Amino acid sequence: MAVPLYIRRIYTGCVVHRIRCNSERSARQDLKAKVEVNTLNYLATHTDIPVPKVLRDWVDRDGRYFVLNERVGGQTLEEAWTSLSEPQKLDVADQVVKVRKKLRSVTSTSIQCVDQSPCYPGLLFFDLEPRGPFHSDQELWDALAFNLRHLPQQVLENLRKSLPKCEPYVLTHCDLNLGTIMVQDGKVVGILDWEYAAFFPIWYEYVSASFGFTDTDVEWKKLLRERLYVHGEIHENAKAFWTDMCNLRQYPNLDQKRLS
Repeated sequence: MAVPLYIRRIYTGCVVHRIRCNSERSARQDLKAKVEVNTLNYLATHTDIPVPKVLRDWVDRDGRYFVLNERVGGQTLEEAWTSLSEPQKLDVADQVVKVRKKLRSVTSTSIQCVDQSPCYPGLLFFDLEPRGPFHSDQELWDALAFNLRHLPQQVLENLRKSLPKCEPYVLTHCDLNLGTIMVQDGKVVGILDWEYAAFFPIWYEYVSASFGFTDTDVEWKKLLRERLYVHGEIHENAKAFWTDMCNLRQYPNLDQKRLS
């Protein structure tokens, strides 16, 4: 029987992740696991955001990468959602907004991981390949434009004009869905899954909250955006830019209205 590439074993008080490193796919998972470890250690040093504590990580003699994390109590927001009242849901959203504000206070001069390595801006490049670092908005645009080089020049120029200012580059989780937020008694007690976290454009988290994977996640993301808006974080222009870029990826299968 084949051994799974990714195994999570849960013991009392801790979680062990094991990543096999015998294929290109598992090597990528290895890199992402190390991104998460670096990010968790960085967060523990620079913030008071509730995240799993990394107890130890190591590579064994067979090249397998292990991570030992302290287990976070409570249950996922997805598991708790139907038992929460509307005021409780709103309160959880406000708590996540506070986490977002703390992340926004941690900045970088470049779009990159916390260890200055390439990051995974899948929202912009529509893949899970490492990119960057990008040291300016122009460098980011140059990489985006290369991916969209099949577009007519005028369309590309119009899209460039609609790219919102990306700086400051702020620490960003990238995936604040129902399954990555741990709650207990209506309080957020942990944020999980930091493998795609990096310093991204200030609007990146808002745009990533523009879509959900299930009806319940859509409901949650809508509430989260509303609370971000109430607390002064509004990036509808970035959402519009991203939507246009998504549509333009389908070129030349576009009608004239969508192309313009």
